[in-house]
Amino acid sequence: MANIRIQNLKQPIDVSEYLFRRLHEIGVRSVHGLPGDYNLVALDYLPKCGLKWVGSVNELNAAYAADGYARINNVGALITTFGVGELSAINGVAGAFSEHIPVVHIVGYPSTISQRSGALLHHTLGNGDFNVFANMSAQISCDVAKLNNPAEIANQIDHALRECFIQSRPVYITLPSDMAQAKIEGARLNTPIDLSEPKNDPEKEDYVVDVIMKYLTAAKKPIVLVDACAVRHRVLKEVHDLINTTRLPVFVTPMGKSAINETHPNYGGVYAGSGSHPEEVQNIVESSDLIITVGALKSDFNTAGFSYRTSQLNSIDLHSDHCKVRYSCYPGVRMRGVLQKLCQKLHPGMLNLKEAPAVRNEVRENRDSSSTISQAWFWPRVGEFLKENDIVVTETGTANFGIWDTKFPAGVTALSQVLWGSIGWSVGACQGAALAAKDMGTNRRTILFVGDGSFQLTAQEVSTMLRHNLNCIIFVICNDGFTIERFIHGMDASYNDIVQWNNQDLVDVFGGQGRAKKHTIKTKDELNNLLTNADFNAAKQMQFVELYMPMKDAPRALVMTAEASAKNNAKTE
Repeated sequence: MANIRIQNLKQPIDVSEYLFRRLHEIGVRSVHGLPGDYNLVALDYLPKCGLKWVGSVNELNAAYAADGYARINNVGALITTFGVGELSAINGVAGAFSEHIPVVHIVGYPSTISQRSGALLHHTLGNGDFNVFANMSAQISCDVAKLNNPAEIANQIDHALRECFIQSRPVYITLPSDMAQAKIEGARLNTPIDLSEPKNDPEKEDYVVDVIMKYLTAAKKPIVLVDACAVRHRVLKEVHDLINTTRLPVFVTPMGKSAINETHPNYGGVYAGSGSHPEEVQNIVESSDLIITVGALKSDFNTAGFSYRTSQLNSIDLHSDHCKVRYSCYPGVRMRGVLQKLCQKLHPGMLNLKEAPAVRNEVRENRDSSSTISQAWFWPRVGEFLKENDIVVTETGTANFGIWDTKFPAGVTALSQVLWGSIGWSVGACQGAALAAKDMGTNRRTILFVGDGSFQLTAQEVSTMLRHNLNCIIFVICNDGFTIERFIHGMDASYNDIVQWNNQDLVDVFGGQGRAKKHTIKTKDELNNLLTNADFNAAKQMQFVELYMPMKDAPRALVMTAEASAKNNAKTE
């Protein structure tokens, strides 16, 4: 039967080649992961499909890197081996699911024969159950494709990749060792996968738009608030069209940082409840009688500890798969079509418009007489260092909260993991983001801000950056441990301390001797000299900076959020 099936194929192609050609088609150029005996045969197909093997140092870092790659490139890919490899990566994939990041996770599996027989193989639990790990990953994937039957494999691959892109979430694909070279129909490759978003029902869409128009034109102080899913579900063009058309004041949340061109005259800053910047943003947003939120994710860290003081009665929430107007929900009405139609129907003369507050980098206001580098001074100073189109990666800690006070030049992309908040994510994500920029043929700088504690979890990824000649600018903030945890609980507790590393020496250990510049910065003047240095700014090779800041100093937004987090953690009912 197998021979008859193969004889009827118009253009026979091996499963591995089909899968990797489809990955290339949807935009992937580099694949993260580690080799293992169950995926080795498949890896041989990567070069002939135009894909580069990254070769990560461990699976967790590979997952973080695939996440960062996808945030710049719109999709990323990760290959691990069965059991031990995929479980090492599962935390990173879970973060991608949580934060709506499209990552294709391909797992080299034991052969279908071994699976059916329940063979006692290495990397198993020894119980004959080959579905246990797939069942785990099903909870953090929008589609699971088990490539066990050649007659179904092409459909499964195409469906999984489409779902990954459309839903902007990870998918899990098993590739058994005996299926890697199995023949399937290659003629399908002549027809690209349809990655177009489903269209709204016209009547429903028109009705929702009319309802929004009614409230929007009646509002006295309407504003727009842009959040993470506007970025993840690729509606930033529509959002900018809307604010250009209407001139509505627009704000972003911490997870939406960089979604809006921060040089736009309508841009008013970061709204995060009591952690808002500039501070007058809180009053403007919370006194608005109509807030149009785009892609909201109202998590604790994204709202400075649930400190929003807004009413659903004054809210219109646009999402990737539904819209909500006040307390009325419209399932299946997607925000892209609604935004497009609002742009067509609205003009400034129909609206009551207020000016957004001016946003600038408040360097002078936060400079004190001390030579010590303070958090309050540093982050606005970073804003003066950044260039158009930079990629800025911040760890969930002082960096992520500090960047709220940084005004970006046009085109800057900010990457952070505010919702999932996995310590050490940023180092892998930095590598993935820098590689994506390189694969896309752009000359964007990739700049990482990570604390010394977080850096210790994933420092090995510096070696992958060096391996691929990624000239990242890395600031390791040396402040003696886990600062965000200190402010939540245990300011002087030993569990928030770390062993101090000679971080610069690691660069040489990881292969950077002669390929990276290393800097130690302890004063404001030293930092100013570095940030204005032409060679440093050009970043023709990796720039690694140990930046010393006081242990008990933290950005104001972190202090507020940590206090709220401590209160939430202490609740008993």
